[in-house]
Amino acid sequence: MGAIPTQRETVSRAKGAPAHAGGHAQAHATLAGSSLAPGAARDLVRTAFDEWTGLGLPCARELGGRLAEDAILVVSELVTNAVVHAGTDVGLVCRLEAEPETDTCVVVEVTDRHPSRAPRDGSPDTPYETPEYGRGLRLVATLADAWGVTYRRGAKTVWARLPARPVDEYGDSREPWDADSGPPVPASSLAFAEALAPEPRSAAHDRDWLGRGALSFLAEASDLLAGQLDEDLVAALTGQLIVPRLADWCAVWLEDELGSRAGWDDGPGPRLARVWHVSENHVEELRRALEKDSPRPPEGPDSGPAAHPWPGAALGPHGAALAYRLVAGGRPLGTLVIGRAGLLRFPDEVTGLVEDLGRRVALAIGAARQYARQATISAVLQRGLLPGAVAEIPGLRSALVYEPREQGGPSGDFYDLFPVGDGRWCFAVGDVQGKGPEAAVVIGLARPWLRLLAREGYGVADVLDRLNQLLLDDATEAADAAARAFVGPAGPGDGPQTRFLSLLYGELVPFDGGVRCTLASAGHPLPLLLGPDGSVTTVAQPQTLLGVIEDATYVSESLDLWPGDTLLCVTDGVTERRSGSRQFDDGDGLAVALSGCAGLDAELIAERIRHLVHEFGGRPPEDDLALLVLQAE
Repeated sequence: MGAIPTQRETVSRAKGAPAHAGGHAQAHATLAGSSLAPGAARDLVRTAFDEWTGLGLPCARELGGRLAEDAILVVSELVTNAVVHAGTDVGLVCRLEAEPETDTCVVVEVTDRHPSRAPRDGSPDTPYETPEYGRGLRLVATLADAWGVTYRRGAKTVWARLPARPVDEYGDSREPWDADSGPPVPASSLAFAEALAPEPRSAAHDRDWLGRGALSFLAEASDLLAGQLDEDLVAALTGQLIVPRLADWCAVWLEDELGSRAGWDDGPGPRLARVWHVSENHVEELRRALEKDSPRPPEGPDSGPAAHPWPGAALGPHGAALAYRLVAGGRPLGTLVIGRAGLLRFPDEVTGLVEDLGRRVALAIGAARQYARQATISAVLQRGLLPGAVAEIPGLRSALVYEPREQGGPSGDFYDLFPVGDGRWCFAVGDVQGKGPEAAVVIGLARPWLRLLAREGYGVADVLDRLNQLLLDDATEAADAAARAFVGPAGPGDGPQTRFLSLLYGELVPFDGGVRCTLASAGHPLPLLLGPDGSVTTVAQPQTLLGVIEDATYVSESLDLWPGDTLLCVTDGVTERRSGSRQFDDGDGLAVALSGCAGLDAELIAERIRHLVHEFGGRPPEDDLALLVLQAE
């Protein structure tokens, strides 16, 4: 969930006193009436609390922890109620009241434009009303010390007042616990959990389940877990979601695939990735106890809950613990264990809610692992497609910038600078149409053939002629193979992709006092030559892309690089970098940028051009970026 508020403003003002002595702070927004609005509301509350904390108010300590969490939950419930059931734009006000000699509190107000519909507290619906309509106010009543509804002409406002309570009232005391009696049960945590959880799950209560606080809690959990690319971070977030809202402590074990298949008898066993406790003083002791008694995989595929031994050595003799298998796509990924002191068994409402949360955790872990596998494969492939080192050339300094858009993934851009013998070196800067595996195939063909042909003594133009024919032959063979293997009607994206390659290729031969450069451009941005006086000229002439025209003939041209001369070679990720409707090279923008680099060495020129390209747009570059600087000494 998440939405962009159409209006957002944060105001701080003091009533007859400086802001640090007391006063009101307020954040408000107008949110679009859609299912995305609750996410935007939560973001607004988080931002407001951060800004209020930065004001230096005496109540700053009370703004953290539980008060912030309560405010986010209440706002999420009220906005969900208004958006889903009123169907209009929603106004949100979150106000901090922190006057001297009075209690600190947060007031939230949610206004919709459907005043004829009153919020409901869970009482039976009349036959003509939607059953899911107006749920979640039990949670608001539990968390707020006062709440109500205000009607104005054309609008209805539901408000709630959340007081800042002492830390120990939430069960978050950092004092040591009595080993004989065990850890204290937080006074309000169970009430919060029961308010968040649904009624016992049954067909008759399915809609009630979706409409109450559990829905907002699971939505918030999904927001936090979605898109996480590291399984250990998923485990850490799981602990923060559960403790102390639903349990005193929790632990997450993660298994690798070998351990899952072997049932841990032959595998390395599960790894205790995260331990979280309501009191930090007990985390390490609890971790040591849990490491001695890791959960065993159940016989069947059930994800839980199942009873788990209570770690009495660390937490005292009284408490209940449950284990949930984390399963995604039929594959076991780990185990989630929760515990609460002073209970014989967890309420069914809590076990059902944690089971639903566990499914989301398992999906997030599975997605993170899939990303990690893909990133590893891509990184290995990328390393194989690029040179391990750039050759050093007598009388010439070189500098390189290479930034693939997808870090670690196969890029469409490539480069090379290599010796070919007899006092000659060759360089290439290329860009394949497309990205991913198709681009990797073309680069995997082009780079080795460039090196082979150059070392066989072929000149620059002859190398491009033969590489062009190679790409055409390979595309024809791929199309024939696909036609033989394919059965059925063709669909979008079926069959091999066209393999076009733009390439700037050249040969360098040092001589006494300079470097002879012979080069040709096949559909590639033309290189620029920077003189010591700051003059910039275009080198080479445009020619056809490789892999497009049968029997194309390419030509090359030569120039001498004298000390202080600099040759800049780039891909279209530089020249076509966008800022709105403009491109970086509009109005000879690249030449202008290069002319300002006169007197700089190769490394500084490369870094300056890279910096200017990044600064040109408000967002990071959307295309791969490569540039090679060659400077005669």
